[in-house]
Amino acid sequence: MATGGVAVPFDTRHGAGQTQAQIHLRKIPLLADLSEDEMTRVKQELRIRQYAKREVVLHKGGHGDGLLFLLSGQLQVIDVTEDGRAIGLRMLAPGDFFGEIALINNSTRSASVVALTPVVVAFLPATTAMHLFSHSPSVANQMLRHLAQKIQRDSEFRALLSINNTAKRIYTYLVLMQSKQQRQPGEPAVVEDLPTHQDIANMINTSRETVTRALAVLTQKGIVQKDAHRLIIIKPDALEKLVQGE
Repeated sequence: MATGGVAVPFDTRHGAGQTQAQIHLRKIPLLADLSEDEMTRVKQELRIRQYAKREVVLHKGGHGDGLLFLLSGQLQVIDVTEDGRAIGLRMLAPGDFFGEIALINNSTRSASVVALTPVVVAFLPATTAMHLFSHSPSVANQMLRHLAQKIQRDSEFRALLSINNTAKRIYTYLVLMQSKQQRQPGEPAVVEDLPTHQDIANMINTSRETVTRALAVLTQKGIVQKDAHRLIIIKPDALEKLVQGE
């Protein structure tokens, strides 16, 4: 299978200058199984952009003019309440794509996307993205699975936010994070690229101080261990018991 590597224009800072970047398109899960003809079309249309930490990559209310892929760094999808509070909706990791709902519905974007770290993003124009959705079986199948998983995640997140006890809400959030890891029952789980305490607080509607206190309690009990930008859940079963109120 071809590597899908291609040199594409790289917008160094929103048109301030361009260089070339080597992007291996077949390492992007949604594009991995494209035919050679489809890959050639994507190579011709794809544009690479970079953003600094805390820059807004997508604005709520903007038009769905393309599909975006996160190539490196970490993004957070956020919404802003009427009183100006930022509510985190979900995190995006390298390989994830976003902007698909507004694109499919030909509507405005329902949330903003903010860079939590310096990021590199690939932008695929709407016409090319929609062609893949309707003509590429591999992309269509992956999109269906993605939308089903998104519905499940949104349901889990709504259930999390309905928990009245704040500490239990934090513990439940960590359980959801660890559930993404492949591991044997009882083995430690590692949450890579752990969001900041403030970002976690934004996502579960509490304060940064409350998140810090809850993680300190878990550390004192030997349930978790903080290691740079990751969290090691040493005793997953003990964390589950806290979620169950035991």
